[in-house]
Amino acid sequence: MTAHHKIPTPAPSVAVVVASLGRPELIRQFCDLMARQTSSPDMLLFSVVGDDDIPAGLEEDARVRVIRGDKGLCAQRNRALDWLDDRFDIVAFYDDDFVPSKFSIESIRAFFAAHPQVAGATGTVLADGINGAGICFDEALRIVQEHEGRRFAPNCIVRELWGLYGCNMAYRSTAIGRNRFDERLRLYAWQEDIDFAASVGTNGRIVKTFAFSGVHRGVKLGRTPGIRLGYSQVINPSYLVRKGTMSRRFAARLMLRNLVANHIKALRPEPWVDRAGRAKGNWIGLLDLIRGRITPERIEML
Repeated sequence: MTAHHKIPTPAPSVAVVVASLGRPELIRQFCDLMARQTSSPDMLLFSVVGDDDIPAGLEEDARVRVIRGDKGLCAQRNRALDWLDDRFDIVAFYDDDFVPSKFSIESIRAFFAAHPQVAGATGTVLADGINGAGICFDEALRIVQEHEGRRFAPNCIVRELWGLYGCNMAYRSTAIGRNRFDERLRLYAWQEDIDFAASVGTNGRIVKTFAFSGVHRGVKLGRTPGIRLGYSQVINPSYLVRKGTMSRRFAARLMLRNLVANHIKALRPEPWVDRAGRAKGNWIGLLDLIRGRITPERIEML
């Protein structure tokens, strides 16, 4: 009787997308982080606005592609998706200030191969500087390397999610299909990750996993001004509720938490947060909401 040898399935191809604006040093660091991966991405794509957004000599690297166009996180990510055009099995989105474990790309491949029903997954954030002063590069790398030393990366689903965390998320291209980020969510596009995951989630499971991980530094350079973010904290959740990609309960909790934090902390604001600007933006958003004017793109006029 002839033995039948099973032909191994090739590992899924992975494209890494980073949208960035005005932070060339972070792009240089991210390239170094991709160079230390145990399994290199098949494509490293930076979606920027102009030449000043990238470090000198970047496009001489054969492993890297840079595309340019209109400003805005959603517009920049959509440009990347259009350019990739389903040529890669998995698309991993990282913020430019994310420091991934060196096992991340290898683990993304293994995770999606093991879970064919998963449309999108967010990895584990070991530390997040977004709500503090931020985490310096060396400290972020130390945290990541300490975690790598334990090699704790079970290839399992931790739980189902409604939305993914945009600093560190990966999607199956077949699940993305023609779905795109909502470009009405302009500039920093607050909550765009929840919206996109909810749209893609009609084509499979949206989950959290320990399989891949890293540190989100929360670098403050180039962030949206306080008044604009404050406006988005009210209007964007309201817009997504109306659109059907965010529940009323989640949106109400999100809005209330930010309103309370901005007004209480405005008395003694953190040096790295424009609390007065955020509170002012909250009130402009609330007045628009009362008037029934749910226009997230208005932040460009504030």
